[in-house]
Amino acid sequence: MKIDGNKIQAEILDNLKKQEKPKGILVAVLVGNNEASQSFLKIKKKVAEELGVDFRIYEFDENISTNKLREEVVRISKQKSVRGVIVQLPLPGTINRDRVLKAMPAEKDIDALNENSIYKAPAVLTGLTIIERQGLILNNLSCAVVGAGFLVGKPMTDYLIGKVKKITIFEEGSDLRELVNYDLVILGTGKAGLVDDSNIKDGALVIDFGYYEGKGDLSLENISEEINYTPTPGGTGPVLVAKLFENFYKTL
Repeated sequence: MKIDGNKIQAEILDNLKKQEKPKGILVAVLVGNNEASQSFLKIKKKVAEELGVDFRIYEFDENISTNKLREEVVRISKQKSVRGVIVQLPLPGTINRDRVLKAMPAEKDIDALNENSIYKAPAVLTGLTIIERQGLILNNLSCAVVGAGFLVGKPMTDYLIGKVKKITIFEEGSDLRELVNYDLVILGTGKAGLVDDSNIKDGALVIDFGYYEGKGDLSLENISEEINYTPTPGGTGPVLVAKLFENFYKTL
């Protein structure tokens, strides 16, 4: 069964519209002209407009140094009118990502990009929302996480350890045929079509965060109706954005 992320997003945004709106600015920092990053920011901007949130994008040249970018993030974050800061990833390879992210104050890091953030990562919140909506209980689930990346695999694994019955991380070179033994499969490699339904057992839940040129890690070609899955596009993406704004509303 296909899980409609746009429907979930609409419900989350409808709930936010009933709440008091933060009296401040949400800032996104964009470095370079990565097309995927620009596309994701357009989606965030559209949601901000729907909610009436003051959303501003600060753009910097891809040749900016780590120190200069860090200084800019500190300068932006110190503004009292700024309630939340997003550093849009990925950053150019010449920049020390961790040094830049650690420049954000914990109370303004709504994307939970550094360990001091007071918020849960939107990927974790998205996964939990989808799991809950499927009526599943974490401690009954065997879980496979495919990809140990910074934005999805690592935060999901860190959160789920000790909460699920069993968890296994599948990294590059792992035998994906073993995925058939798991109730919950979380994908986050960015390798389009890496997994197909022959790797997934009937009744399992697949939460696909992967994205490459409009496709997810899960191949949707002739996918079995017995598998519960988030499609790409229209699956985790809309929910991720909604959860980011949920975090922003907590800055009140």
